Amino acid sequence: MKMRKSEIIILGIILLSLIISIYFYPQMPEKMASHWNAQGQVDGYMSKFWGLFLMPFMLVGLALLFVATPRMDPLKANIEKFRKFYDIFIILFFVFLLSTHLQIILWNMGIEISPNVIFPIGLGLLFFYIGILCENAKRNWFIGIRTPWTLSNEVVWDKTHKIGGKLFKIAGVIALLGVFFQNYAFFFTIIPVILFSAYTIIYSYVEYQKEMK
Repeated sequence: MKMRKSEIIILGIILLSLIISIYFYPQMPEKMASHWNAQGQVDGYMSKFWGLFLMPFMLVGLALLFVATPRMDPLKANIEKFRKFYDIFIILFFVFLLSTHLQIILWNMGIEISPNVIFPIGLGLLFFYIGILCENAKRNWFIGIRTPWTLSNEVVWDKTHKIGGKLFKIAGVIALLGVFFQNYAFFFTIIPVILFSAYTIIYSYVEYQKEMK
């Protein structure tokens, strides 16, 4: 089976993460800083091996999941209608994870770039693009705002994803603003997404009830 361009790019990102991990292995401390609290302070450590290779292993697992998803979906024909948007999302997601991997390595080398800078930028761009993906997504079982009501009705799916797409774009912009308020970056990135996700679930239910009437 011929590989898609997005799959080749993902494979390249995985290989790059492995090469980076192998290259920096001798330079890393035996215990690596690997987790930060909401204020950007280190509060968790890993052994050198897992600190360097957990992310590449995760990327492999995620790649298998993302590549398999469109092939498993009973509505795979619908996914093909917006496949280019899905492929771009996967690439952006993997670039974000790679940047997180690099941030961990750099921190442990003494170049302390706060995750409260990396995360608002990375997640802000991802959320904004998820908005674009939602606006173009057709009904399927794996990708998008999947509630019992969107999956049961095409009209409800389209309405929910139209409003959901706009809300995720707004969430992306809010997340980006977290760069300027680093001590509160966690709230800028997480709270809007939770609130907007809850709204779309309720919205899909209300719209479904309207359609049934």
